[in-house]
Amino acid sequence: MLVMIALALAGGMLVALSRQINGRLALQTTALQSSFWNHVVGLAVLTIVVLGAGSFWPEGAATAPFIAWIGGAVGVAFVGLGSWLIPRLGAAMTGGLLVAGQMLSGVALDLLRGEDAVLWMQLGGVALILAGVALSRR
Repeated sequence: MLVMIALALAGGMLVALSRQINGRLALQTTALQSSFWNHVVGLAVLTIVVLGAGSFWPEGAATAPFIAWIGGAVGVAFVGLGSWLIPRLGAAMTGGLLVAGQMLSGVALDLLRGEDAVLWMQLGGVALILAGVALSRR
């Protein structure tokens, strides 16, 4: 479990770093161009990794429901918004608000799936994140 927690924290750090790098590029170009190059470079790296792993098209992909394929479009919106917001709000505020949004959607998805969770504690976690964002602005 500790390894998974460490990997999740590392992933979060990489998201913040990626947003900062894309935001910096957006200052020199535009948020749309920054997002485009983020995805072009990501596609190139992912293609190399997938080809190295030996399997480009996974079993069951052809029968996956349509909704399973829209993650890329959602990712484009996430990257584009992050690239646009970082220069305007700063890294800490953008990162905090993105995390709060992720938590809110996670709470909503848990509720929809009927997960066994304590709602007031989950919402309290979101409130603490938002309080952290407010404190970082002072």
